[in-house]
Amino acid sequence: MGRDSDEIDQLISELHASAGVPASPSAGDTSRLEAWLRILAEAGGSDLLLVAGAPPSVRVEGRVRPLPDGPLDGVEIEESVLPALAPHARRIYRQALIADGSFRVQGLGRFRINLHRERGRAAAALRALPSRVPRLASLGLPPQVELLSRLPRGLVLVGGPTGSGKTTTLAALVDEISRREARHIVTIEDPIEYEHQHHLGIVEQVEIGPDAPDFPTALRASLRQAPDVIVVGEMRDPETMRIAVAAAETGHLVFSTVHTTDSASTVARISDSFPDERQNTIRQELAMALGAVMTQMLLPKTGGGLVPAAELLMVSYGARQHIRKNALQHMHQEMTITRKLGSFTLEESLASLVKQGLIDRRDALARAAHQVELEQLLV
Repeated sequence: MGRDSDEIDQLISELHASAGVPASPSAGDTSRLEAWLRILAEAGGSDLLLVAGAPPSVRVEGRVRPLPDGPLDGVEIEESVLPALAPHARRIYRQALIADGSFRVQGLGRFRINLHRERGRAAAALRALPSRVPRLASLGLPPQVELLSRLPRGLVLVGGPTGSGKTTTLAALVDEISRREARHIVTIEDPIEYEHQHHLGIVEQVEIGPDAPDFPTALRASLRQAPDVIVVGEMRDPETMRIAVAAAETGHLVFSTVHTTDSASTVARISDSFPDERQNTIRQELAMALGAVMTQMLLPKTGGGLVPAAELLMVSYGARQHIRKNALQHMHQEMTITRKLGSFTLEESLASLVKQGLIDRRDALARAAHQVELEQLLV
């Protein structure tokens, strides 16, 4: 059950009073940042947001809450966060004015850091990383999603907006495979978010920066390491996409994420990333390599918290033909045609959540791409 707004504000005030937040950081000192992160962790929040001109804020149960500190300036933010980054990330920030990394606080856990600039001033977003990989069945996704962990080969793309749980879903799928099968799994991440245990399978985790200079280099190297499963944290550039598609074509099971909203836009995002003269070729290759496309989102849960809704396309002959012809408007129909293979539409997922009393009908209709279809499912 979620807490109401006043309860959360009171809790944050009490935690701040007991945290002993330093008034200002000293060079190379992370104590102020650690104090804020302690408040975040003890409040059960997900994100710490540091923006010049505003007080440090935490996101708890999906809502942003300011801490009782006064407004920060860019220098304070930079001095608080920069020492928490690894040396390679600090170098990247000084060169490119944006960098990612992870930070471990003794007794609290690990946090993902994004230090960047806005309006010429430093800003940062830090996300709490779970200490354990969640089991797939605990995520609240439709049970058909488990089929993705049983594919023998092919490219599996998981789409969704930022903060929709894509990385968590991938981690849970990797954990499922490792618990069930003696396979060699290589993940390539920037930064590493979930730290995997070795079960029946062996899981190698390559972090961009400390372990490899970039995604294409790490991905090419992974192909020489006899992997059965490869996880690419994010499809950021055409070179990474090209290598991932080739790896899936040659018999590997490859997982990756894309910032998209549905199956059609996920496929389009890959092909549209290439020059015009290459797009037809990459569509042919993608049609052969693609095993499944899933997209997900998080919605407010009745009583507090968030719950995922998703759509899944298990790629078969029809979808491959549509990809080759760039007729992606038919992908939604393909989900209904291939239900026996495990496919389902977003509207089916939303309808199930409404019927279980987990989300409000109005929220479901607001997120549905095909509202008439959802209304028919809710009758």
